[in-house]
Amino acid sequence: MFLNKVLLIGNLTRDVTLRNTPSGQSVADFGLATNRTWVNGRGEKKQEAEFHNIVVWGKMADLCSRYLSKGSLVFVEGRIRTRSWVDQNGNKRYRTEIIAENVRFGPRRDQGDFLKPPSSVDEISEDQIETSEDLPILEEDNSFGEKSNNDFSSEDEDITPDEIPF
Repeated sequence: MFLNKVLLIGNLTRDVTLRNTPSGQSVADFGLATNRTWVNGRGEKKQEAEFHNIVVWGKMADLCSRYLSKGSLVFVEGRIRTRSWVDQNGNKRYRTEIIAENVRFGPRRDQGDFLKPPSSVDEISEDQIETSEDLPILEEDNSFGEKSNNDFSSEDEDITPDEIPF
């Protein structure tokens, strides 16, 4: 069994570029920066940024182009692909990209303020209903990989390593 899966949360480093293939399919690309923070052996706090090239196809490409801009917070789920080609000087070049299969948008910024997505249907105004589409939203308080108290009933048991099938 093989797995090529990437999960990233970061900010766009540039605006989305939207193009169309000769067959009419939309394709968008943008840069994404992710950060890592750790404490080194001397107790000093260190930070490191990693930069990723993201490629999005189809309707999601159109949505990214329409709603995302430099600095936007996004959650990208996809796979890694490395392309190679020979440039005009005869040198072999490589580019590693993340092919996005799902993109969740962070909170929108209007006039410098972050707007939290509505937490219930009752909070949605009529203007939002007319202009909104089914957009995947990443809320600021989401903690990925953490269970909430409501995720499991009290009858659930702990899983032992012997129960894992691989």
